[in-house]
Amino acid sequence: MNRYLKLVHMEVHRFRWVLAILMAIVAITQFASLIWATTKELSFREKLLLETVDKSLLGGFSPQYLSFEWAIFSSQMGYILPMFLCMGVLALYVFVIWYRDWFGRSTFVYRLLMLPTARRNLYLAKISAFLLFVLAFISFQLLLLMVQHIVFNLIVPADQRIDSHIVEAIISNQALIWLIPQQFEQFVYLYGFGAIVVVAVFTAILLERSYRRLGILYGVLYLAGCVFVVAAPFLFLYMDQYYSYLYPYEIFALGLTLCILVLGISVWLGMRLMAKKITV
Repeated sequence: MNRYLKLVHMEVHRFRWVLAILMAIVAITQFASLIWATTKELSFREKLLLETVDKSLLGGFSPQYLSFEWAIFSSQMGYILPMFLCMGVLALYVFVIWYRDWFGRSTFVYRLLMLPTARRNLYLAKISAFLLFVLAFISFQLLLLMVQHIVFNLIVPADQRIDSHIVEAIISNQALIWLIPQQFEQFVYLYGFGAIVVVAVFTAILLERSYRRLGILYGVLYLAGCVFVVAAPFLFLYMDQYYSYLYPYEIFALGLTLCILVLGISVWLGMRLMAKKITV
C-alpha cells in the first residue's frame, strides 16, 4: 500500500503545474465574466434610473432585483469555455500519462517497471491519480462558487439584490449542471461512466504497447467492442420498446450490469497486460 501511495503521489506531482494553470484559468475567466456581467447590469440600471423615477420600468429591460442565480446565468460562456478547456486537457492526458513514460527522457517506463512492487500498483496509481484530478476540479469549482457568491454580494447593493442559493445558481448554468449534478445518483452514473471510459482507454493503450503495430488494431477493436456492449441494450431494446420484452427499468439495470462488466474486464485485462505482456 505504501508503494502504491508513493506512485499516486508521483503522478499527482508530475501533473501539479498543469492542474494549477488550469485552475488559474478557470478562476480568472469565471471571476472576470461574473464581475463584467454584474457591473454592466448595474451601470445599465444606474443609467436608466437617471432617466426615469419609476423603478418598476426596469422590469421591461432586466429583473427588478439581481440575484446570484441571475449573475451565473448571465455569464454562461465564462463557465462553458474553461470547462471545455479542462475537459480537453484531461482527455489528452489520458494518453500522455502513459506515452510520456515511453517516449520521454531515458524511457522512464523501464525504471518504473523495474521497481520492487507489483506492476498492478503502477496501473492502479495512474487510474487513481486521474480520478483525483477530476475530483480536484469539482471541489475547486464548488469553492469558487462560494467565493463568487461573496463577491457578488459585495458588488451589488443590498437594496438591488435578492438572496439565492448556490444550488439555484448551478441549475441556471449549462456548464455547472453537468459538472455538478443535483442528484447523487446522477453524480455516480455520470462520473462512474467517465471512469469506465478512462479505464477502457488505458487498457487499449496497454494493448497497443504490448503488441505494437498489431496492438493498434487490438486497441481500436477493444474500444469498439466496449462501446457496442454498453450501448446495445439502449439501441436495440430501449429504442424499440414495442417489440421489447423488458421494462425500461430492466433495460437500465441490464445496461448498468454491462457497464460494470466492461469495467471489471478492462481492469483485469489491463493488470494482466502489465504483468505478463509488457517487458523491460
